[in-house]
Amino acid sequence: MEPTDYLPPDGDPIAEPYATPASFGIKSWAEEDRPREKLMQKGRAALSDAELIAILLGSGTTKLTAVDVGKLMLQAVENDLNELARLSMKQLCRHPGIGPAKAITVIAALELGRRRKESGAGRRTTITCSRDIYHAVRPQLQDLPHEEFWIVLLNRANVVMRLEKVSSGGVAGTVADPKMIFKTALEHLASSIILVHNHPSGNRQPSGADISLTKKLKEAGGFLDLPVLDHLIYTDMGYYSFADEGLL
Repeated sequence: MEPTDYLPPDGDPIAEPYATPASFGIKSWAEEDRPREKLMQKGRAALSDAELIAILLGSGTTKLTAVDVGKLMLQAVENDLNELARLSMKQLCRHPGIGPAKAITVIAALELGRRRKESGAGRRTTITCSRDIYHAVRPQLQDLPHEEFWIVLLNRANVVMRLEKVSSGGVAGTVADPKMIFKTALEHLASSIILVHNHPSGNRQPSGADISLTKKLKEAGGFLDLPVLDHLIYTDMGYYSFADEGLL
């Protein structure tokens, strides 16, 4: 691939993708500066994000070390690992030195990190505020490029019994069926529920449809003695709570 062929994830060409200082191959570096040796001698915390990515890649190109390739990958997403985790294999392969095998390795490593967070969230969690809800659902909704609708089922002590996905849609929306929501809650003998859906765009404000659905579900929950405690709109950078805003 020629330098002028390189495109970042958003498709805009970079004038000089190789505009980094010329570097020698990693094998020519001092042993303590090589990523793998550095990890063994100093521990994983001593490595930069680019160096950790270099270990995953294993090699660079004829012009770039694996660390250089890692730096370019991070520069393209403004050094945001969350944005890197959103990229598809095709988008990762736009980087110099990245083929399908290396792209899959990076995707797998980032997915393991996400699942680690998810397994940690599996512990019994008591919901006391909207922030608790946000942390409880983050492992399920983080980095998603499409909308999903989830419900959090609580017992009488407001302890999370389980999280259930109700529906999955496109970038602009997803359908939440009230019958399925309350059927799931009743089957698991929940005492109350919390509604959650994400906005991949990052916009935290509710749409008219969000407000209408929340009102409908709140009324239905009242009839069933299964109160809806909150509806959270999730984004990777924050959230909107209907309860906090006085809309429940």
